[in-house]
Amino acid sequence: MAYSQVGDSRVRRKKRIRKKVFGSTERPRLSVFRTSTHMYAQIVDDVTGATVAAASTLSSELKGHDGHRGNIEAAKAVGRLIAERARAASINKVVFDRNGFLYHGRVQALADAAREAGLDF
Repeated sequence: MAYSQVGDSRVRRKKRIRKKVFGSTERPRLSVFRTSTHMYAQIVDDVTGATVAAASTLSSELKGHDGHRGNIEAAKAVGRLIAERARAASINKVVFDRNGFLYHGRVQALADAAREAGLDF
């Protein structure tokens, strides 16, 4: 499979990570995706292939968020929102999937906010 040079290293890291990280029904996978303008997070049960909860900077609860949606503050808001939606779905423990992105900046801010809001990973 041919990859573009821009996302090549991220895709390689992603494939390496996904070999080891698997979400079960008891402990689903929290997958994070970022673009330059938005942050996305979803909780996936890999056994059934279903998305249990999802949140992003495009969510209706965060539409009123002032300023740029691709910054650390927006990532923290998405982290709090995904943890709230996970608790509503009776999920307390997840496996974190950084999706090939480096655990730094916005990805780290989202993870820290989700931990503070009650998710265990």
